[in-house]
Amino acid sequence: MVQILKGYFAKMKGGGNASPHPIHWRNALCSWLGGFIGIALLGWLGGTDNLADQDQLFLIGSFGATAVLLYGSPSAPFSQPNHVLGGHFLSAVVGVTVYLLMPEPVWLSSALAVSFAILLMYLSKTTHPPGGATALIAVIGSDKVHALGYWYVIDPVMEGILLMVLVALVMNNLSPLRRYPNYWW
Repeated sequence: MVQILKGYFAKMKGGGNASPHPIHWRNALCSWLGGFIGIALLGWLGGTDNLADQDQLFLIGSFGATAVLLYGSPSAPFSQPNHVLGGHFLSAVVGVTVYLLMPEPVWLSSALAVSFAILLMYLSKTTHPPGGATALIAVIGSDKVHALGYWYVIDPVMEGILLMVLVALVMNNLSPLRRYPNYWW
């Protein structure tokens, strides 16, 4: 038993390289520009929505994390279109479903939404870490988010993510050092 515990805790030391990719000013500029344009477009689009005075629905928190992956680490597996699109879609459906079936207690519905989103993303090979936040937002979001029901999946989630992937396609291929995507499916 002691050997098992030693082996278990030894794994926590880590190993491998701290920085998997080289840092280059062109990559940094493409990352910054992609993040700025992607989020700015979402904010602008959300401002044209008739709900803009209550909520900036297109600026959900999980999109900020997706921007880091799409524009800052475009070659990472979690940044590829199938992960981004599938992960957000499944997570949004799960989040809305859990909220509709069991809105209270919030701690339990939140845990169920995130854990089922993780499970479905894993099983469908579409794991995208910000998807967990997309599921959580469907549960803990404002009354305006809850009023959307399954429309939340389409607008803002899928509409916003499609826009962000489109920006990623344009921005990440500006630098000769980058290519996006590595694969679609």
